[in-house]
Amino acid sequence: MTTSYETAKTQLLDAALAHVPFDGWSEATFQAAIRDTEVDPTVARAICPRGAIDLAIAFHRRGDDAMQASIQSEDMSGMKFREKVAAAVRWRLEAVEDKEAVRRGTTLFALPMYAVDGAKLIWGTVDAIWTALGDTSDDINWYTKRATLSGVYSSTVLYWLGDDSPDAMATWAFLDRRIDDVMQIEKAKARVRNSPTLSRLMIGPNWLMSQIKAPARMPKMDFPGSWTAPRD
Repeated sequence: MTTSYETAKTQLLDAALAHVPFDGWSEATFQAAIRDTEVDPTVARAICPRGAIDLAIAFHRRGDDAMQASIQSEDMSGMKFREKVAAAVRWRLEAVEDKEAVRRGTTLFALPMYAVDGAKLIWGTVDAIWTALGDTSDDINWYTKRATLSGVYSSTVLYWLGDDSPDAMATWAFLDRRIDDVMQIEKAKARVRNSPTLSRLMIGPNWLMSQIKAPARMPKMDFPGSWTAPRD
């Protein structure tokens, strides 16, 4: 039976996680994962052209998937919107089974050559949160919401990595404070909009910002030249 692309990648990632605490997301970890799974090295390299870097990305996205599953399954009807955002960030961190793998990933994506990958992953996480919570903005607010939450999420992850409080209670308190800071910014923006003097001063900048639109979401489809993994 032929092992599918996704199955082989999952096997490689699961095997790699046992080595990441010792060797990081490195070539040594990737080679160990190949040995442990007995996946053909050529196939493994085709699945992960950048080796452990691609596995680190897959690990992050696995956490995003778990977070989205929690958002969909939990009853959030009684929560205020800020509470929904805080819950989503908390579920994202609670989806992590190995904090050391995140720590090693943070170190990896802080390197200049992988910083763009790291930024894309954080943006993908916060975009998943806003989308799952029903965000329908299609103007500059689409960007500002995600940029603001990226800062909240990144700082919370760094705090969480060093948190040894019971049940990470200090982290959740830190998260609440960061979201409160964001809410203060939103209140300040509302005061500007409601001020006859300040609102007139913002007519020009507001017009310019109104021309900025959210990117179009591309539907998932098979384009010519693309490859879909065979089924088992």
